Amino acid sequence: MRSCASLVLLVCLASAPGVSAQGSNGAQLFKEAEAREAALRADIDTRAAGALASPLLDRARTLAGAYEDISRLLPTSPFSDDALWHAGVLAADAFWEFGQPEDRSTALRLLKALRSRYPASPFVRQAVPQQNRLNAAKVAVVAPPKQPAVTLKSIRREALPGAMRVTLELGDEAAYHDEQIDGPPRVFIDLQNTRPVEALKDVAQTFPDDLVRQIRVGRQVGTRTRVVLDLAAAAPHAVYALYNPYRVVIDFSREASAPAASTPPPATGPPAASGAAAAPSEPRKNGRGGFSLSRQLGLGVARIVIDPGHGGHDPGAMTDGLSEADLVLDVALRLEKLLAKQPGVEVVMTRRSNVFVPLEERTAMANRESADLFLSIHANASEDGRARGIETYFLNFAPNPAAEAIAARENAASARTMRQLPDIVKAIALNNKLDESRDFASLVQSAMMDRLKRANKSVKDLGVKQAPFMVLIGATMPSILAEIAFLTNHQEATLLRGGAYRQQIAEALLNGVMRYQRSLKAATQTVASQ
Repeated sequence: MRSCASLVLLVCLASAPGVSAQGSNGAQLFKEAEAREAALRADIDTRAAGALASPLLDRARTLAGAYEDISRLLPTSPFSDDALWHAGVLAADAFWEFGQPEDRSTALRLLKALRSRYPASPFVRQAVPQQNRLNAAKVAVVAPPKQPAVTLKSIRREALPGAMRVTLELGDEAAYHDEQIDGPPRVFIDLQNTRPVEALKDVAQTFPDDLVRQIRVGRQVGTRTRVVLDLAAAAPHAVYALYNPYRVVIDFSREASAPAASTPPPATGPPAASGAAAAPSEPRKNGRGGFSLSRQLGLGVARIVIDPGHGGHDPGAMTDGLSEADLVLDVALRLEKLLAKQPGVEVVMTRRSNVFVPLEERTAMANRESADLFLSIHANASEDGRARGIETYFLNFAPNPAAEAIAARENAASARTMRQLPDIVKAIALNNKLDESRDFASLVQSAMMDRLKRANKSVKDLGVKQAPFMVLIGATMPSILAEIAFLTNHQEATLLRGGAYRQQIAEALLNGVMRYQRSLKAATQTVASQ
C-alpha cells in the first residue's frame, strides 16, 4: 500500500506551476526514492535463508508505485522518464527475486509505458532486453514458505465452581475459530496450521456427567484440526487464549435453578447440645436486593487467591524509588498472614517475589486452584499530583474516560492481540459473577475507607467502578482489583513508605474479605464439649 502522505505531497507538487518547479520537486522526490531503493536492495541481498519474503516484497511494490507516481504526476520533470525506468526495473527484479506473476505484469506495463511516453529517453534502449527476458520467462506461482505445523499437545476438561472448562494446550500460538451449533448442541474449535499428537488423533472421549459430554478431535482440510465439544444442553460459553504455554480455553457457564424449598425460619429454642453444630444464619441479599446463584446454592468462601500486581520487568507506577510492584507485594504478604489466622481459609499467592507473571496467567492460576475469590492489589497513578484516594474495580466495560485510562495503564503488560478482541468482549459479556464481584468490591471499598480514614484523614472515597481489566478476564469466581492509594500523591506516597500504613491497608482488605464471606452465609459454629 502506498503512503497516503506521499500521494498527497505528490498531488500538491503536480499542481506547482512551471517546468523549473517540477524539476526541483522531482529531483527531491527522486533522490528520496533512490535512497529507499538502496536500503531495500541491501536488505534483500542480506536477508537470512528462510526469512519471510512478504515484508520485502511489499516494500518493493510500494517503492515501484512511488516511482510511477513521480513520473505520472510530474510529467515535465527531467526525472520523469528516469523514475518510470526505475519503477519498471524494480518490479522486474521483484519478479526474479520472489517469483510472483503480479510483479512480472507490473514490470512489463511500466516498461511499455516508458517506451510509449518517452521514446527519446536513453532508457528505452535498455528497456527492450528487459521486456524480452520477462516475456520469455516461464511463469509459475511460488507459494510462500510453509510454516511448521503447531502441535496440539493435550486437552483437559475441568469442573470448576460455576463453570466447566476445556483447555487445549498447544506447542505454539495458532489462529483459531470457534462456533456454536444447535441440534444437537455442540461447540467446535478450528485450529489453523495445527496437528494433534499421536494420542489425540481422531480421538472421541465420552464423559458420563456434567455439561461437556464428549470431546472429539478430527483432521480437516490441509493442516487444520477441529476439536468438537458435544454438550448435554446449550450453554453460554467464552473462548480466549492464555500464554506461557499457549492455550485456548473454553469456559461453559453452568445454569442452575434456585432451590425449590423455602428457607426454614431461624431457630428460637435453646442453644444446641454440647458438641452439636449450630445452624448457619441466612444469607443476606446482594447489592441489587436479590439472591445470586452463589447465594441460592449456599456457597461460601474457603480458598482466596491474592494477586500482587505487576512485578519483574513491569514495575508499575513509580515515584522516588518506590515502585507499585514492591509496594503491593508487601501489602499482599501482610494480608496473607492475616488471612492464614482465619479458620477454614486457605490463601494462594500469584507471586511471592519480584517476578513477572503474565496477566492472563494470574486468573488462570486462580481457576486451576478452584479459588472462591480473586483479589488483585494495585496502586494508582495520575498526571495530577493532587489526585488521591482509593477505588475498587470489578470486571465490566468501562463507562467513562477515567476508567478507560486506568484499564489501559493496568493492561499494558497484556500479551493478547487485536484478533482476540471478539473473544475478550464475549468473556466480559458472559461474566456470570458480575453481581457477586460488584458486592465483593463494595464491601472491600467500604472496609478500606472505614479503616484507613483513621490514619489518613484526607483519604478520598473514589467508589466502586467497573473496567475491562485483563487480569480479571476469565476468572470463574468473584474477582476484583483494588487500587489502594495514589503513588503520585505526595501525602499518600509518604504514608505508603511506612510499614504501619501498609499493615492498616492489609487489615482493611482482610475486613473486606471477611465481610463478603459473612454476607454469603455465616460460618457454622461448633459448641465445644465441656
